[in-house]
Amino acid sequence: MQRRSLVKFLSRGTMATTGFALVVGCQAQNNQSAGTKIDTANLPTVQWQMATSWPPSLDTIFGGAQILSERVAALTGGKFTITPRAAGEIAPPLEVLDVVSQGAVQCGHTAAYYYIGKSPVLAFGTTVPFGFTAQQQNAWLYQGGGLKQLQAIYAQKFNLIQFPAGNAGTQMGGWFRQEISSLKDLKGLKMRIPGLGGQIMSKLGVTVQNLGGGEIFQALQTGAIDATEWVGPYDDEKLGLNKIAKFYYYPGWWEPGATLEVQINLNEWNKLPPPYQEAIKAAAYEANAIMLARYEARNNEALQRLVSSGTQLRPYAQEILQTAEKAAFALYDDFAAKDADFKAVYEPWKQFRDRIYAWDKLNEGSFTNFVYAQTQS
Repeated sequence: MQRRSLVKFLSRGTMATTGFALVVGCQAQNNQSAGTKIDTANLPTVQWQMATSWPPSLDTIFGGAQILSERVAALTGGKFTITPRAAGEIAPPLEVLDVVSQGAVQCGHTAAYYYIGKSPVLAFGTTVPFGFTAQQQNAWLYQGGGLKQLQAIYAQKFNLIQFPAGNAGTQMGGWFRQEISSLKDLKGLKMRIPGLGGQIMSKLGVTVQNLGGGEIFQALQTGAIDATEWVGPYDDEKLGLNKIAKFYYYPGWWEPGATLEVQINLNEWNKLPPPYQEAIKAAAYEANAIMLARYEARNNEALQRLVSSGTQLRPYAQEILQTAEKAAFALYDDFAAKDADFKAVYEPWKQFRDRIYAWDKLNEGSFTNFVYAQTQS
């Protein structure tokens, strides 16, 4: 597609599913509505700190932590306050789970897949390659038993309780200094990519690194890495990745619907009065919906700017996608054979995936395929 026609196509916008109705609809199941202030006359004043994995300059992803904190304060009349801190203030960006689990800080906002070295099942808390879109992920977490399963594992293994508190939607496939036309072009590349996506890229010959968002630009600039993924156009533009790498790939097959979460030390959670617990639940639902809506609204405009400034969009070759998908499910089967927790989550997850893929292919898939074809014509 020529650049001029591409920019014209992008300017028309995209039809994206945010899952907002699903998330908000789930709030009705809570005792505390997000729109009703709690009677706190006889409740204590509580002040918490929140470690995060994000620099405040990434206002949408750090904004998830801010939304949650602001809503908790509003719902409790200011008697329960949570102060989100930038990555590095309380803990390094990839150690948030550790400090919350240890009780060094009451709560954190992070991505579970940063910690798969502790247990591979944590990947499901964020997303897994060739898994769920944001709407499908919400359906699995809230209605498919996923959140309940994960909460039991978090409590047992890490003394935590967690709630979805943001989603970045389907991400982009990363920035590369050189064009990637086939599997052989991946071999030997040094790439920043976390989670199980990193393990799959490693199987494809990539040397993988896991870096926090604030470290990526310098690593790419100095040549410590040759390629990186982060989130999508809006955040990637803020990090300035387009100033160093020219080729921007899609889709982000390893993160089709990445959930961020609030992790809470279980001892601290159990100290909270039930109305304060309900305030956190409601605020987390709201953060989950709003972050996704913001990304969907902002990414297209940012992508137009990137393309206009010289970024070269490239689709991943089918060879790469097919090989990566095969490697992904071989990896899941291997984990399931060795790890009881992974198996317990993976088997019902896969059954849910089969069902929801069949439904979405029939209904939403047929609709979007038609309207996208009309938009491009």
